[in-house]
Amino acid sequence: MAKLTRDDVLRMARLARLELNEDEIARFQDELGSILGYVEQLKDVDISGLEPTTQVTGLKNATRPDELIDYTAGKQKLLNIAPDTLNDHLKVKRMVA
Repeated sequence: MAKLTRDDVLRMARLARLELNEDEIARFQDELGSILGYVEQLKDVDISGLEPTTQVTGLKNATRPDELIDYTAGKQKLLNIAPDTLNDHLKVKRMVA
């Protein structure tokens, strides 16, 4: 098990923007030390001959080809469906008092 010092725990708490009391510091020294000890065990795992895994489900990227769709309605057609217009512009309520 990796033993963390009080300063190690306080440094992590500061990075995480946590305020810890003395009991919490002592508890996290043990708990985080246990976690780091477990992670250290991973160094001993034999991974020779294994391929890196980036996708475990077998799914491929679902993409579609880009297609240009012309939705142009034209200025006059849009102005005709607007609630209010003035001199070929949209007329809206006053926004600034």
